[in-house]
Amino acid sequence: METREQYTYDEYKETADWLLAAIRIRPKVAVICGSGLGGLADLLSDKTMIPYEKIPRFPKSTVPGHARKLVFGELNGKQCICMQGRFHFYEGYPVNEVTFPIRVFHLMGVESLIVTNAAGGLNEQFKVGDIMFINDHINLPGFAGLNPLRGSNEERFGVRFLCMSDAYDKAFHQMALDSAQELGYQDFVRDGVYCMLAGPSYETVAECRMLKMLGADAVGMSTVPEVILARHCGMRVFGISLITNKVVMDYSSQAKTNHKEVLQTSRDRAEALQRLISNLVGKMD
Repeated sequence: METREQYTYDEYKETADWLLAAIRIRPKVAVICGSGLGGLADLLSDKTMIPYEKIPRFPKSTVPGHARKLVFGELNGKQCICMQGRFHFYEGYPVNEVTFPIRVFHLMGVESLIVTNAAGGLNEQFKVGDIMFINDHINLPGFAGLNPLRGSNEERFGVRFLCMSDAYDKAFHQMALDSAQELGYQDFVRDGVYCMLAGPSYETVAECRMLKMLGADAVGMSTVPEVILARHCGMRVFGISLITNKVVMDYSSQAKTNHKEVLQTSRDRAEALQRLISNLVGKMD
């Protein structure tokens, strides 16, 4: 697999211009669909679909449950991009390729990003099928230097040293709570902290216990790099984790986390999550 450590501003812009020439709309909202959650794009009207392999410089997602295409259209009165399939460290991509679409979206005029993911529940109060609004995150790969802002800084995107204490937009969070109230989803909507690990192996019992001590409520293998790049570009961000499995916290347990379980829970809760996001998008200014 050929990889790139860093792209130039002009390369991002060439891809953005290519996409703008291929579509009729001018999207302001982008949604990244996590494992098994790509059905949200079915709600878009007046759709244009572009497979990743046709887009200049776009990486190729290899994970089951990811459809590998961009879908453009209108959702609840807003012009949107839905990204059906994201990219991960564990697929072999460097961080700049994992996050490549974010700067492209920014140069296309996108102002708001909604990120979704499938995650394991660390919080003992969470149940499989719960929807967690992300209040904050812990970037464990970042502790080891895997940060998408590593390398020379491009000032046309953002500042060298990025503040992340306001990563997740509080106004969007309130709008999402209002949407959950309107839809009657209060019983399975939670707030929490998402922790990212690089994967692809799931966590050991000791690792899960450590993450819980650090204050994480859910754990997954994505999302954080995209959020960092989006905030660097000045986008407003809202994040959602679908709790697709409970992590194993007890050595005596016979339970084993597997991707099939993750996809099945995603399918079971997909309709509710799609309605929630559609309602939220309709409220966005």
